[in-house]
Amino acid sequence: MKRVIIDTDAGVDDSLAIALAMLSPELQVEAITTVSGNVEVHKCERNVRLVLETLQIEVPPPVAKGEAAPLVRPLLTAPEVHGSDGVGGITEILLSDGSRKYPEPEMPVDRRTGSQLILELARKYGPELTIITLGPLTNIAQAIMADPVAMKTIGSIAMMGGAFRVYGNTSAVAEFNIYVDPDAAKIVFNLGVPITVFPLDVTEQLRLMRQDVESTFLANPSRIMEFMRDISSFYMDYHRKHDGFDGCYMHDPLTVGAVIDPSFVRTIETWVDIETVSDLTRGMTVAELRTDRLPVKTNAQVAVEVDAERFIRFFLDRIAKE
Repeated sequence: MKRVIIDTDAGVDDSLAIALAMLSPELQVEAITTVSGNVEVHKCERNVRLVLETLQIEVPPPVAKGEAAPLVRPLLTAPEVHGSDGVGGITEILLSDGSRKYPEPEMPVDRRTGSQLILELARKYGPELTIITLGPLTNIAQAIMADPVAMKTIGSIAMMGGAFRVYGNTSAVAEFNIYVDPDAAKIVFNLGVPITVFPLDVTEQLRLMRQDVESTFLANPSRIMEFMRDISSFYMDYHRKHDGFDGCYMHDPLTVGAVIDPSFVRTIETWVDIETVSDLTRGMTVAELRTDRLPVKTNAQVAVEVDAERFIRFFLDRIAKE
């Protein structure tokens, strides 16, 4: 069993990733920390607690509110993709009696900040600990700046972020998580611990189709499958309008899935750097991925291939069986 922290900006695919992690016996989720990104951080911590209560986790991990803004830049959010609440508008769904289908969660927020909780667990578990980052890297950078010695002891970081051989989804060259706080990303890549990056190059090969969600729900009409159908509907509408397919990309679930089973992807070891100066290429992830020209000095493994069909099948099977 792997000890993990999930650091998230709690949008739709983040929520699906959290569900996958909580339903996977291979992982021990020690904490979930939130950061502004897809939506503002106070909505993120609410969304995480909503997911955990919907899953009816008997002993949920602590949920700590992290940074409200990037290190030095104004916050950019994505309500057009994830809904104004960050979870596809499910907080506004009403039942026939007028009550909310997904009421405000009751579980408390941890008193520690996100970076404080990350550091506490880094000191406690050191090399046993993997940090799974699903949003901007502000919390991780804050923890590094506060205690770089403790952060250098962690086992690894699994990061959803970046675009290397494909266009970005926020600018021509930048993926959202890195674009929002490129200064934090640069700090994280310079930490010196093993990092595996799951960029748009592979995550955009993963398409969860609406018809597959509907058919899986009909075959197994569970509470969790209904939640997955509800939370993904708005997100799928966005991709149908803007990307031409009736489904959604599974960016964050792949990152969790590859921590469970690394064989879902093939990676290349290289040096990754982040553009922080140019407005034109802000947040660009720069790396040499040509195997005949790989650098001697490396700081990350970058996923370059994914077994998309096997992962989608794995995800649906695991959620549906719960």
